[in-house]
Amino acid sequence: CIWVIILGLGNFLGYTVIYSYIGGDARNGQIADGHYYVHGHFISVQGGRESQVSRGMWIYSYIHSITIWPTIAAVLLSTLLLARPHILATMREGPVTGQTLIAVFATVIVIISISLTGWFIADFLRELAHAQ
Repeated sequence: CIWVIILGLGNFLGYTVIYSYIGGDARNGQIADGHYYVHGHFISVQGGRESQVSRGMWIYSYIHSITIWPTIAAVLLSTLLLARPHILATMREGPVTGQTLIAVFATVIVIISISLTGWFIADFLRELAHAQ
């Protein structure tokens, strides 16, 4: 679990560095007149700015944006697993047991992550199809 958390934080760091370097991400950008743009919020100016990038960089940026949702899920589930013994030990009685709380949290994390990942993938495929 510790390695999953470390790798997840590395993915967040990599995303942030690339976002800053290219001036945004493809998810917030667009494809217009055969040109690929990324858009960054609060980069250089409050409203953000748009930067033209290559098709390859745009695709990379969008795919990296998609990976953020499964990464969030992996980090949260790993943290939950690490906390599991403490949760089970401290929530043995009452209206909600530790096992129930863990199951509910894990289910919500998985459902939200799958939904948002699917949404981002669908938008990505729609953008690529629209560009051609």
